Amino acid sequence: MPSLDISPSPLRGTPFLMSTFQDLGLNPELLKGISSLGFETPTPVQEQVIPRALEGDHDLIALAQTGTGKTAAFGLPLLQRIDPNAKGIQGLILCPTRELCVQVASDLVNYSKFAHQYKVVAVYGGAGITGQIAQIKAGAQIIVATPGRLVDLIERRAAKLENVARIVLDEADEMLNMGFQESLDTILGAATDRKSIWLFSATMPDEVRRIASSYMNKPEEIRIGGRNETNQNISHQYYLCRADDRYDALKRVVDANPGIYGLIFCRTKNDTKEVAEQMIRDGYNADALHGDLAQSDRDRVMNRFRGRNLQLLIATDVAARGIDVSEISHVINYGMPDEPEIYTHRSGRTGRAGNTGISISIVTPKFEEKIMQIARKTKANFERLPIPTGVEVCEKQLFHIIHGIHTQEVSEAEIEPYMPKIYEELKDLTKEELIKRFASVEFNRFLAYYRSARDINIGAKSGKRREGEAGGDGFARDRERSGLVRLFANIGDMDGVTKKEFLSLLTGEFKVPGSAIGTIDVNRAYMHFDIGQDFVQTVRFGLEEFTINGRRVRVDEASARSGGGGGGGDRDRKFGKSSGGGGGDRDKGSKWGGKPDHKRRR
Repeated sequence: MPSLDISPSPLRGTPFLMSTFQDLGLNPELLKGISSLGFETPTPVQEQVIPRALEGDHDLIALAQTGTGKTAAFGLPLLQRIDPNAKGIQGLILCPTRELCVQVASDLVNYSKFAHQYKVVAVYGGAGITGQIAQIKAGAQIIVATPGRLVDLIERRAAKLENVARIVLDEADEMLNMGFQESLDTILGAATDRKSIWLFSATMPDEVRRIASSYMNKPEEIRIGGRNETNQNISHQYYLCRADDRYDALKRVVDANPGIYGLIFCRTKNDTKEVAEQMIRDGYNADALHGDLAQSDRDRVMNRFRGRNLQLLIATDVAARGIDVSEISHVINYGMPDEPEIYTHRSGRTGRAGNTGISISIVTPKFEEKIMQIARKTKANFERLPIPTGVEVCEKQLFHIIHGIHTQEVSEAEIEPYMPKIYEELKDLTKEELIKRFASVEFNRFLAYYRSARDINIGAKSGKRREGEAGGDGFARDRERSGLVRLFANIGDMDGVTKKEFLSLLTGEFKVPGSAIGTIDVNRAYMHFDIGQDFVQTVRFGLEEFTINGRRVRVDEASARSGGGGGGGDRDRKFGKSSGGGGGDRDKGSKWGGKPDHKRRR
């Protein structure tokens, strides 16, 4: 096993040595391909990696943040070093997620559209393995793969790596964070005739160093920026608010940035679901990305986001891995990450491909020190900003509307037939009156909402809540405005309760219309759900006629609950299907289940 000997690159720390891709040693066909994609000037990681990857068979370690152009840095030299006439797999790229795998394979095809017809095959979980095997057998020269699926293909003898010359480990730290250590060992052990490994990573934890030490021979390190440093194209801002104002602060920030195309990060799946559901209910063009989504739903959400048919994507860190969208304007940290490296990965989703971006954090006083820690470790310059007031939000929206009107493209031929009627309808209005009315079309919506909005900055004196607002978190205020009440029940996942079956119970047995049902959050030992005020008593008393495993179901308003547990009951009504001694049939078709002794008191 060779010892790790990372040699410094003579190019490190000398940016912009070359001004064009023509200076990097790429062949004319590849240059034509990247020129057609709009690439003009190489990024620092491309400047430094491409010449080194083209000139020999030494191992390389490139440390650069997300969004700095790493795909082209390894993809272009890998393509150029493929022999188009040779059969078999010559190059292998490993990626942590399906999305990144598909994106990298697509980029390689685009880079080489004027070159040889390289056979690039993407293989990943969540898709049919039979079709992927057929593509490999048809003569794959480069495989872009997720580690788990590639190991499966190796075990089936469908992917033979004996002749692979070059291996790229893309986002190596992410792959190891996701638990692919054993898979990487299997894959690298199977590529017995490899000439070089190119390892790309944003950070260099001990696990990545172990891979380098075990499988690389005197790798040359190329570092773009300092360790854990953030992209210089990104501005870092944070807003300080009370814990119960976080959701309101999020809405203010979004509304104060009209035209935002952003990612909102939450710490947990439940937070992600709740924020997404509430934002959708409040009229935002948003959706969620989390681990509970089926692959087809995940693909649907990502396709909408990539196509800019979705303005806001709310995601967990795990679910967002592999998102490669170059024009994200904002990243918003609704829940702060524990580690600076995670913040660096999050913020690196914006400011890509030479664009500028903004990373925003919404924090409570308890977590303000976390901002300072991240700033010290990432060398990011954080600016604390006041949460926009209602007046400031309306002003931002107004001038966004005006700018949109001014820059609106007019389809002359299509609109011309309607102009006489339009002129007739508006003939009694002056120019000034017309401008006011057009500006007010969308502005009035924000004005109505924010007219009496309180200042939610910490220390603000305008502490009165708007009429209809309750205390507690921002979700609570929005529930109350919607006529919903948050309830707690002492039953959860461990009792066999699922969100789908609970919803069926509400709409079936208790006759609650869908419009009167809000968020349903099922945790391990308890649950919360939102229900219309008119149905609270029906649902509350109805559920309290159930027992599960000898425990009486107890329902309280969420703010009044005192914990789980509960006493026994006097009447037993069957609750779902029993798998043990409790027995009993399902009652009125309600499908709760799986746990023993689910009973409804009679």
